[in-house]
Amino acid sequence: MPLVTIEVIKDVFTPTQKQQIITQVTDTMVGIEGEALRGVTWVRIVEIEQGDWGIGGQTLRAADVKAMAGASPRPNPAHPRAPKYPLASAPRWLN
Repeated sequence: MPLVTIEVIKDVFTPTQKQQIITQVTDTMVGIEGEALRGVTWVRIVEIEQGDWGIGGQTLRAADVKAMAGASPRPNPAHPRAPKYPLASAPRWLN
């Protein structure tokens, strides 16, 4: 039985978005392992407190992630399986 754990910063995703994550990750796993294992495919979302997550020595808060998500999308044709809307630029603390 697979167990998928996804760690996110608290307050970034709404309950509806978290349900979508769970549904889509489950569907992806079932697509790989077969429908018979749907009932034993676990997806767990663990929320990390704001400020307890860092990149490049800088802490992240929900507002930082939401600001990054609001950046203008830029398609990346070199990677056809990449998300349709990648971040347009690096966050200020990675520059």
